[in-house]
Order: sequence, then C-alpha cells, then structure tokens
Amino acid sequence: SFFALYANIDGFTYSEEEIPLEKRTEIDRWIISELNTLIAEVENNYEDYEPTKVSRLVQDFVINKLSNWHIRLSRRRFWKGEYKSDKISAYQTLYECLEKVAIISSPITPFFMEQLYKDLNEVSGKQKSESIHLSAFPKSDESKIDRELEQKMDVAQKITTMVLSLRKKERVRVRQPLQKIMIPVSGDKMKTQINSVQDILLSELNIKEIEFISADSEILTKQIKANFKTLGPKFGKDMKLIASKVNQFTAEDIKKIEVEGNFVVNQDITIDLSDVEISSADIPGWQVMSQYGITVALDITISDNLQEEGLARELVNRIQNIRKDKDFEVTDKIKITVEKNEAMENVITNNLSYICGETLANSLEVVEKLKNEKIDVDLVDGISIGVEIKKI
Repeated sequence: SFFALYANIDGFTYSEEEIPLEKRTEIDRWIISELNTLIAEVENNYEDYEPTKVSRLVQDFVINKLSNWHIRLSRRRFWKGEYKSDKISAYQTLYECLEKVAIISSPITPFFMEQLYKDLNEVSGKQKSESIHLSAFPKSDESKIDRELEQKMDVAQKITTMVLSLRKKERVRVRQPLQKIMIPVSGDKMKTQINSVQDILLSELNIKEIEFISADSEILTKQIKANFKTLGPKFGKDMKLIASKVNQFTAEDIKKIEVEGNFVVNQDITIDLSDVEISSADIPGWQVMSQYGITVALDITISDNLQEEGLARELVNRIQNIRKDKDFEVTDKIKITVEKNEAMENVITNNLSYICGETLANSLEVVEKLKNEKIDVDLVDGISIGVEIKKI
C-alpha cells in the first residue's frame, strides 16, 4: 500500500531505463543483496520440503528488513524531492522486492501473491506470464550479494534495537531527541562498520552524536553471570562447576568471550556467548545495555534545547494526524495557525522551518485567539495547543 500510494502519485510504471545497481544508494544495494540471499535460502528450503522455514524467512525479510528498515529509511525519497534518478531507484528497488517476494511466496500463499503479481504487472507489463503460477522462479544473483554490507547493516539494526529498548525502559519517547550514545569498540573493524552507518543511526535513534570509547574503558563496568537455561541442557552435572568459574571471570575473561565468542573452561568444557549473560552497570545519567556482543550507553539527560526540539516533533506528528483526519492528499500544501501559548513560544520560533518543511506548510502564524476551526491538540507533559489547518 505504501508503494501503490506514492507510485500512483508520481506515475511510476517502470518505464524508465533500469538504474544499474552500482549507481543506486547503499540502502538499495543492501536490500537487493538481502533479496538475493533470501531467494537462495528459500529455494534450498523448498527443495528440502520445508515450507514453514520458507514462510519464516520471507516474513523476516518483509517485516524486519524491507518494511521496518529499507522503507523507513527511504520514505523521504518517495514523498520528497523531484522525480529523478534517486526517486526512480527507490521505486525500482521496492518494485523488484515486491515482485520477487510474490513469486517465491506463491507456492504457499497462492491467492494473495497472484493478486499482488497482477496489480504490479498490469501497470508495468514487465512479466510475460499472465499468472504468477506460470512465471519463472527467480534466480539468486551471487554478484549482487554483498556480505560485508549485510553485516554492517546488521550491526546498525542491532544497535537500533538496543537503544530503542533503553528508551522504552526509561519511557523516553522516540520523538524526543537525545544528545548521544557511547559505544565501546575493541577494534578498527567494528568502529569502521558503525561509522559507515552513522547517519542511519543518528536518524533512527534521534540522537545528535556517537562517541566511541575503548573496550577496556573504566567508564563502563561489565558484569557476567551464568545462563542456566542453556548450561543445564548442554552440560548437565557440570553446570555448577561452570557457573562457579564464570563468577570468577576477570574483565579480560569477559572481553575474551565477547570477542572470540567462546571460552575454554577446561580441556573438556568450552562455553560460548549464549551460555553467559553479560551486562554493564548503569552510570549516573546514562542507561547501558549489552547484547549480541555489543554494548551501548545512552545519555538520557534532556537539555532545554532538546526538550524544545522534542515538542516540535510532537507538534508535527499531531498536524500530520489532522491532515489525515481531513483526508488531505499527501501532496497538499497547508496554512497553519496556532493559538499563542507561552510553553510553545520558543519551540515554534526555534523550529519554524522544520515544522513547516515536515508538514508541507507554506506558513505558520501565531495569533492571540482562534475562533473558527480551532482544534485542541494534546502534546506531552500536560502541554496542549489550539491549532487551525487550512488547505491552500
């Protein structure tokens, strides 16, 4: 539905010349790499008569990679900017994912995928087969698979998941900007990976900066304990011996199992990361989490400037909701009038261009009193404001 909404607005029919993969943005190259990895895994599982594994692979790709990551990170490319190569690349990439996901899923969801295939193909005419069940199964193109890019994006997704969990734990809204996160790194490879996706992380996490610290920094104190859920089934009677050894781990031992993924307890027993639970002690003003062999510390201190920016984002959200309630088209320009409110005065003054840009407003005027079409909107922390929105 996201694709159809914007493709219809821009009149995309896949009639433009195919944009070469190497000329597409990194996020497009990544999802195409993941798509070709998916096709190979799906084909192998069909040949092993494992349709359940196929459905789980497709589900993970569509929800976690295509929808929650690629489309979220690309959404501005669809609804902003001119109809040029970057926007066309976004459409072609998303179209290819939808079409190939439909074909590889058709043996287990025959009717829905037939409809999706026809909806796409009736406009583009790319496929010669009139039914999805007469079309050729896609071939995985190894030349389009970039393992390093997939690993890098996987790190970004893991860091995002952890920081969003910390926000949820502290009840800090995602729309509220925060100053920074600290990430201990043990080598150049991890630092390079994170640096290469820094813009994505800053945007997705709504933070201003990322600070790297050394893995052995005294700022963060690591703690470790045995994970009895995995130790019991694996090691049985040796579980208590292992737990005792884990309790005696030094900072070096913790670092070793994090980096290498395993630890030799004695000549007969080797444990891995899943057999232990590593955490970091919280420090004042920060929330810390360790998972997937990565540690992040989130600065939860909110300055006046950050609070103002957070309120501006909340106001944008409410205005967007009013646009939807009024059935405005996504391209409609609007005029915003708000009732004077002391709590929002600096918020609007300091974030005027942001608010107007995000809501497609040609103007935002502050008046003493609204009369006609006033809508009272609640923001956060008991702050509310009167708003009037008119389509231009």
